[in-house]
Amino acid sequence: MYDAPEIGALPAGGKAVPVDAWGVLADEFVATRPGLADLPTPLVTLDATALTRNVATMAAWAAAVGVDLAPHGKTTMAPSIWRTQLEAGAIGITVATGWQLTVALREGLDWVLAAYPVLDPQVLRFLGRPRTARVLTWVDGVDVVEAMAPHVADAVAPVDVLVELGATGGRTGARSRGAAVEVARAVAATPGLRLAGVAGYEGALAHDASPASLVVVRTYLSDLAALHRTLLEEGLHGDVPGGLVVSAGGSAYFDAVADVLAAVHDPDGVRGAPTRVVVRAGAYVAHDDGFYRGITPMNRGSEGELRAALHGWVRIVSRPEPGLALGDAGKRDLAFDEGLPEVQAVRRAATGDTEPLEGATVTAMNDQHTFLSLTGDARELRVGDVVRLGLSHPCTTFDKWQLLPVVDDALAPQPVLVDWVRTVFG
Repeated sequence: MYDAPEIGALPAGGKAVPVDAWGVLADEFVATRPGLADLPTPLVTLDATALTRNVATMAAWAAAVGVDLAPHGKTTMAPSIWRTQLEAGAIGITVATGWQLTVALREGLDWVLAAYPVLDPQVLRFLGRPRTARVLTWVDGVDVVEAMAPHVADAVAPVDVLVELGATGGRTGARSRGAAVEVARAVAATPGLRLAGVAGYEGALAHDASPASLVVVRTYLSDLAALHRTLLEEGLHGDVPGGLVVSAGGSAYFDAVADVLAAVHDPDGVRGAPTRVVVRAGAYVAHDDGFYRGITPMNRGSEGELRAALHGWVRIVSRPEPGLALGDAGKRDLAFDEGLPEVQAVRRAATGDTEPLEGATVTAMNDQHTFLSLTGDARELRVGDVVRLGLSHPCTTFDKWQLLPVVDDALAPQPVLVDWVRTVFG
């Protein structure tokens, strides 16, 4: 399912590789069924049970509401996880940079949404060559179209383009429907480019699930639908193999995307031009114990449940004060940009059964240290104990690890290594 058979020998000095496994074939090491006590700290693990369930949950949700999924690949940059998502029914993978796009094409993906303006001349010329993969890019200004034009003028295969609608105070995107229409006209008039639909990112406009934020999100999505209708009425699309695309939806508001846009989804063209509504949620695959746990649409009535699949494991290396412990992981190992990790459990002397730990709180992180404030029973924490941490924001955890051990169930008393996942981060 993942990468152990393809990794070959485990690298000496690998961040998650125990010294005794240096040079051992990855799948042979997995076959010995090592436990957490056999792996070094600091450590981040992937939970196979949670990841498999999360992928299935989102695939079932998309099928039930009637939209397509093109999960954001930047979350994991792990091609084996991308393949798992595709096998579960995702139409393709989304990327956010030219380099990520080249990784996706190198991996043989046949449907890639590049959710950004592709301006690298070499990448544009590459996209203009005959290919089997469908690639869709974004533009949000006439100036972007003009910057692309010289590099696609001789394209044999036109580059499919989605016009990005933004909003004042947001991130990228044309700041009004009128401005977006002008961009679409420029695309339609530019040799080598082909207008293929509209796109946007509602997550740039809100950061919580308050009623006011949800109104902002839904209003924006309605504007995106209206832009799609306007471009159809103007007849700006020519023949678009594979159909038109209307894309929105990160991991925070995919329920609103379905509510507002699912009616547009018509891949067979029963009601007009064939059109796919494509949701790009990516963080769901690993979910988290922080930001996404608090904002996920699964808390607002969407069918299904997501569970955090990433956990940090830190060894206590110092108890300099009665109410203070220091762990051996820090900002170089664990995400901290959307909230500090939360203490969940302890493995006494690193080998005992994983058991709940109450009264411990992460208060700060340095490059390689985590500060834990201790009260109550947590004051019995000892040097050598290993603490399990819940993490917030999976995207900035994956990119700190080139190899991630996959355990059967991180919440089990004695988790067992069952595979490895290899990430591709430059």
